Amino acid sequence: MITYTMADADGVRNLDQPEKQCWIHLVNPSDSEVAQISELTGVPDLMLKSALDEEESAHIDREDDNLLVVVDVPSVEEENDNFVYTTMPMGFVLSPDYTVTISLRETTLLTDFMNQRVKGFSTRNPLRFLLQVLYRNATKFLQHLRQIDRSSHRLQAELHRSMKNKELILLLELEKSLVYFSTSLRANKVVIEKISRFESIKSDSDERDLLDDLVIENEQAIEMCNIYRDILSGTMDAFASIISNNVNLVMKILTVITIILTIPSLIAALWGMNVPVPFGDNPLGFLIVIGITLVITVPVAWLLIRLTNRLRSNPPRERKRKD
Repeated sequence: MITYTMADADGVRNLDQPEKQCWIHLVNPSDSEVAQISELTGVPDLMLKSALDEEESAHIDREDDNLLVVVDVPSVEEENDNFVYTTMPMGFVLSPDYTVTISLRETTLLTDFMNQRVKGFSTRNPLRFLLQVLYRNATKFLQHLRQIDRSSHRLQAELHRSMKNKELILLLELEKSLVYFSTSLRANKVVIEKISRFESIKSDSDERDLLDDLVIENEQAIEMCNIYRDILSGTMDAFASIISNNVNLVMKILTVITIILTIPSLIAALWGMNVPVPFGDNPLGFLIVIGITLVITVPVAWLLIRLTNRLRSNPPRERKRKD
């Protein structure tokens, strides 16, 4: 899909045909559409296709008078009634007469510009347009990080009520999303540092101020991502320890039950042998054996239960090493 947009003092408007100084936006274009835009703008095909690779990392490339900036942008997808946060590359090409953006999927990052939600947006100043896109991209990362944090708190509250695999898997997905975000933000930081060295930015105070705001927002996103990732990682470790403790408790209970049931089974086996046994000729022999079983089993069960509770409430302490 190809769209043509012009933004200037008269506002933002869509064009049926491309004009010089307009913005050309491509979403998952076909080879013929890429060739068409390449012929129109003079930008090589390979440069336009750079952002169509899911594994493409953020970088800057220059060829003749064309500048390519590839950055990672956040992407949200709905999967099994849950939101999955990932990142995808987006290409930004500055040519002498046109500004081209290209991505695999539509993103709200650019629709905000098309819907006139960004103040001071003009396609006649491509470098400022690039800085505005990068600034909005950093704020989008911050927005999604807050959503991830809220989802994490909700899942933790559900896990406190009942341990379920579903919530644990969702927490793992959030942790994976934070890893993607952290990697992408660090790669974007390198791109921003390279852009800050442009002479045209150094000579323009407004663009320099916008760049400073961009750097601050990106740094804040990196810090928030690292904090949330550390918290979520610690939470996952804590829940893993809780699950392990619960399993150990269940195993202790089953072991006690097994030992208790072994005593009646042993007595029943001994008195069930096909040989003369005590009380074998006594009419009350069965009741006597039952009584002996209870006399032995009940104290042993009481002793084991008390010992188990004592070990649970008073874990063994490490001995102090003598100097």
